[in-house]
Amino acid sequence: MIFKLFARKPQTAAVERLYAQIMAAARRPELFLGRYSVPDSLEGRFDLLTIHVFAVVRQLQAMPAPAPELAQALSDWVFLSLDRALREMGVGDLAVPKRMKKLAADYNGRCSAYEGALAQGGDGLQRALGRNVYGSPQPAEAEALARYMLAIVAALKEAPLAAFQRGEAPFPDPATIV
Repeated sequence: MIFKLFARKPQTAAVERLYAQIMAAARRPELFLGRYSVPDSLEGRFDLLTIHVFAVVRQLQAMPAPAPELAQALSDWVFLSLDRALREMGVGDLAVPKRMKKLAADYNGRCSAYEGALAQGGDGLQRALGRNVYGSPQPAEAEALARYMLAIVAALKEAPLAAFQRGEAPFPDPATIV
């Protein structure tokens, strides 16, 4: 009975693989250069992580069970990883909860903005990305990033649940988005 406390949950391996794919997609050099020009800073990297996590979680929540449970497990894993990263960067134990609260608020705010912008259509997504990622409502780079985000949403929509359960997420190549 007690050994169940220490056993890995069956979806943990899939969540770890999904997270690794999300991190790889969010760290693509093309996103920090050229037409995207996301700032290569902690904030810029957090914004790219948020965009990719948001898209995967959004898709999983729209799918039948057990996809919503996988979405929750992925969200939990992301914040556990952020907590670990803060500690590895040398943030003190007393400051970590305060920073995590701020990161969670930022993440939730961005997710709400992106969800609203996707539902609204038009250039709302470009404005939301401009404000959150670039600090300006209408930078030229936000248009390219909005097209990339729409390509992510479309690619994930086509993926079957079994792919997510294996830890696979089909992210498009940002260099090929026109």
